[in-house]
Amino acid sequence: MLLILASNSPRRSAILTQLGIKFRVEPSLVKEDAAGRPPLDLPRFFAEEKAVDVSSRNGDILTLGFDTLVFLDNRPLGKPKDKADAIRTLSELSGRTHQVISGFAAARCGRLLASGSETTRVTFRTTAPKAIEAYVATGEPMDKAGSYAIQGLGARFIKSIDGCFYNVVGLPVSRTLDMLASLGERDVGL
Repeated sequence: MLLILASNSPRRSAILTQLGIKFRVEPSLVKEDAAGRPPLDLPRFFAEEKAVDVSSRNGDILTLGFDTLVFLDNRPLGKPKDKADAIRTLSELSGRTHQVISGFAAARCGRLLASGSETTRVTFRTTAPKAIEAYVATGEPMDKAGSYAIQGLGARFIKSIDGCFYNVVGLPVSRTLDMLASLGERDVGL
């Protein structure tokens, strides 16, 4: 069985590949619009929109959508606009605990079949400004929600996590596999 991943994220592709799931990538064309939505609901909402959008063009092929946001004090921290924004975000996270919420969804023929979200609490070490600037200079944080990659050099900032590690990377493995199983999709390459 072949699934469609409605995301360009190389990290999500790597996780699905690691799990032995057969898929192809087709990014969604949906413009994310948060207007009028509670911030903590955004990851699930965007994941649903992406899955439905891509599945509407692909007939009976199961499509998976994901969206991950970092929240500090219930305020979403998206991908940095520039290096100064990344430094500002990482400085805010220094020494504090934040939430990473990933929404996940499955759709077929333009119809939502299942969705949910996973929350992981991440605590940062207190980090010196020069260390933050050096990290940002690597370029790694520039396409990451919250301006860090837990699976990369950004691991240096992590004091502890409470919840799913893979959720912080962008794809909550256990919840995704449970969703696929609940839909009767047991033959996903395993």
